[in-house]
Amino acid sequence: MDTIASLFSFITTPVSWVIVQFHKVYGAIFGADTGWAWGLSIVSLVILIRICLIPLFVKQIKATRAMQTLQPEMKKIQERYKNDKQRQSEEMMKMYKEAGTNPLSSCLPILAQSPFFFALYHVLNSIANGDTIGVINESLLQSAQKAHIFGAPLAAKFTDSASDVAALDASLSSVRIVTAIMIVLMSASQFFTQRQLMTKNVDTSVKTPFMQQQKMLLYVFPVMFAVFGINFPVGVLVYWLTTNVWTMGQQMYVIRNNPTPGSKAQAAYLERLHKHVTNQGKIRGRGQKSIVKAIVAKGRDRNDYERKFINGLSKAGLAAQPDGTVVKGETQTATLTEDGEATTVTARRQQPKRQSKSQRQSGTAKAADEPTTSLTKSDEPQDAKPAGAAKPKAGSGGGRSKAQSGQRKGGPQRPKSPSKK
Repeated sequence: MDTIASLFSFITTPVSWVIVQFHKVYGAIFGADTGWAWGLSIVSLVILIRICLIPLFVKQIKATRAMQTLQPEMKKIQERYKNDKQRQSEEMMKMYKEAGTNPLSSCLPILAQSPFFFALYHVLNSIANGDTIGVINESLLQSAQKAHIFGAPLAAKFTDSASDVAALDASLSSVRIVTAIMIVLMSASQFFTQRQLMTKNVDTSVKTPFMQQQKMLLYVFPVMFAVFGINFPVGVLVYWLTTNVWTMGQQMYVIRNNPTPGSKAQAAYLERLHKHVTNQGKIRGRGQKSIVKAIVAKGRDRNDYERKFINGLSKAGLAAQPDGTVVKGETQTATLTEDGEATTVTARRQQPKRQSKSQRQSGTAKAADEPTTSLTKSDEPQDAKPAGAAKPKAGSGGGRSKAQSGQRKGGPQRPKSPSKK
């Protein structure tokens, strides 16, 4: 470990300088030789590093979203080369290269933290060995060696012997209890963070190498922390536990407000968004507009949760627009179909309700009961009947119209016989 840490010795001076600056602030409040002053200095170092890594985290999110947009293509490749795993892997890597993304993009924040992690380890290891390093001079070295966090010296490790711990003015049992608790919390926080990602923010409809990688990390990282944690000084455990808690909170925020399409987190998010839109009648915030805009642009490629969201808006009399806004569907001429295609809808004139046969007959009977003025034969106009109209025979009713055409009302039809001359 010392060989690996020495490779990052170029950054030990900046790391030690940052710790010393924070120590000056907290030392004035809690005392220069207290564990609170040195412990909070390490926590502040973590927060500063993670704030500086926010642009990298945003890049990681974009790369992850790019991976998610490739899910349909991944599924096609899997179905096409399901019997040839080697060709399937080659086509996957080719697609990643063309899209400019990589499944390992989720490891970017961890890789970026590695130099700071090993530099801090090198600083704390030097304090434990009584060596000055960076801007930590002899007086600061003695102050750091006196600092205890819950009874454990800042530079003590789980594997230290009783004599080494006694030299730091502490007991072996207190050091091992504190380090064991911190190792368990560190591994548990890492496991919970990764499990939260797998259970809530992964599209389980498509099996990809990206998912296999996440499943592997679910168990690999906690085991790594548990194995290597016994060789970490207490100060490094404070650093790593703090960064795990930061990662967990940051991921919870992302999963809640920008979930992966097709995941359970997206279903919960769209349900909350649907309730808000139906109550308020509008989209709130730029992030919500961007998500609705992406859903509208998908068209036929929407997943079940997204189609349910669009249909729910339609039932509520609302329509999602291509710019991410939501408007009332009755007042708009441009709306979206269920497949996401823009269509022009004009106001339709309401057709009269169709009456049933009994209603029509009752209406005819009612009209027959109304008083009318009869005309005598002399007063009847000549053009009341059309010329050449056949006069109905006596005893025949108006319901014989079908019989007049040579067909019987019921039963088998009589074939027409040719007329004889």
